[in-house]
Amino acid sequence: LTKDEMIKLFDAHEALWLKLNRGEVDKLTFRTFPWPMLRRPPEPENITAGALEAYVLNPHHPAAAKAERDRVKEQIRRWHPDRFDNRVLLKVTEEDKETVRRGAAEVVRGLNDLL
Repeated sequence: LTKDEMIKLFDAHEALWLKLNRGEVDKLTFRTFPWPMLRRPPEPENITAGALEAYVLNPHHPAAAKAERDRVKEQIRRWHPDRFDNRVLLKVTEEDKETVRRGAAEVVRGLNDLL
């Protein structure tokens, strides 16, 4: 991805998270979810610590001015299972809930590996 493409991706993801937090999103699927990766994963098993690192610690990420550890911790809070299951997973279509739950678990594992 070019620098501009990465910035657009980060902006799109942050805008979707904002809408999620405001309750403005009704239906998400695994394919439409804002995964913290530069390329959309085809399956939860494709979510790796390396791919997460490339996204979260990217020099063009909106939080790039923060320390790397702080950036990872911020993402861990976003993806924490209690918060995620009670706020975000409710917005996922029934047929994709389990796949998104598995993907979120991979995100948390990968982020913890970065600490």
